Amino acid sequence: MTPTPRALTDVDDVRGRIDTLLDEYATRLRSTVVAIGTDAAPLADAVAQMLSGGKRLRAAFCYWSWRAHGGQVGTADEASVLRVGAALELFQAAALFHDDVMDDSDTRRGFPAAHRAFAERHAQESWGGDGDRFGQAAAILLGDLALVASEEEFSAAVAGVVTPSAARARAVFDHMRTEVTVGQYLDVVAQALPWSTHPGADEARAREVIRAKSARYSVEHPIVLGAALAGAGDDDLDACRAIGLPLGEAFQLRDDLLGVFGDPAATGKPAGDDLREGKRTVLVARAVDRARGTRDTRTLELVDRTLGDRDADAEAVAALADAVASTGSVESVEELIADLSSTAFAAIDARGWPEPARGMLVALARAAVERTA
Repeated sequence: MTPTPRALTDVDDVRGRIDTLLDEYATRLRSTVVAIGTDAAPLADAVAQMLSGGKRLRAAFCYWSWRAHGGQVGTADEASVLRVGAALELFQAAALFHDDVMDDSDTRRGFPAAHRAFAERHAQESWGGDGDRFGQAAAILLGDLALVASEEEFSAAVAGVVTPSAARARAVFDHMRTEVTVGQYLDVVAQALPWSTHPGADEARAREVIRAKSARYSVEHPIVLGAALAGAGDDDLDACRAIGLPLGEAFQLRDDLLGVFGDPAATGKPAGDDLREGKRTVLVARAVDRARGTRDTRTLELVDRTLGDRDADAEAVAALADAVASTGSVESVEELIADLSSTAFAAIDARGWPEPARGMLVALARAAVERTA
């Protein structure tokens, strides 16, 4: 059985040490916002709640890549790489706050999404103005706070790192944040465009979004950051990219399957939520292409009627999910996940990384692509 992400991130207390850093930030934030204005205290609560969840996989990939490339336990550099891991988690929090607004999501990790929670607060307090707009504004500002924090944490992390390593890591971190922002826009565009009449075109666009918005920042960039902080050279960094990108794609493809067929108790989101949000994933793109090829008009009609319908009831969403599954696209995406994973694992085998770092990176990779939440 593949160990759970939580069990793996607990090794060497990576999760515990990252959580401590994030708790320290949340405490500082509370003091700062309350000093500015007591009415801002709920912002600190919302950030703390977002930071309390998460698998810490990005931080773990960064840490164990650092170890794989010669990082030594118990040194000042270890403290630096952990702080970079905390910066990655803060950046993810920023992305999630903003993503939930753009996707109009109802929940995040089993709780109401921030914009929903603040809209509800607006209603409970009988405040003036539009409650939904208030909630959206609060969530955007929450994302901005987390983004500012990620920059502060990263800058503090690399302040004592040898200059060439710090500069390489800085370049990766800066590019990552630009890339994710552009990827978010590409995702918004993809959901607004009409379906292409050319087979494979929608899947190509979906994979472009995956790489920019999720794959690189979920796996590739954390692995490259760890290597850069350990002083790895260009060839080693390129090898990390060749490992991280296919793993990151497989990670997101798994997420797309869970977004339609996952257990809500495990994922923290209603079943089929990605369908209500109108996500143009590889899964859905393949289902549409296959339905067109077999003249499966029922599936095409369900996609046209239900995909992106925020008011679709559970029965309608289940019908669309069943139609998507009937095209064989689920099995097809599973095969793609397996192919991408095999490419990455073969590249890891070729590196000759020392233990226990090599074994941990392999285990983390398997947990990322075989997870159920």
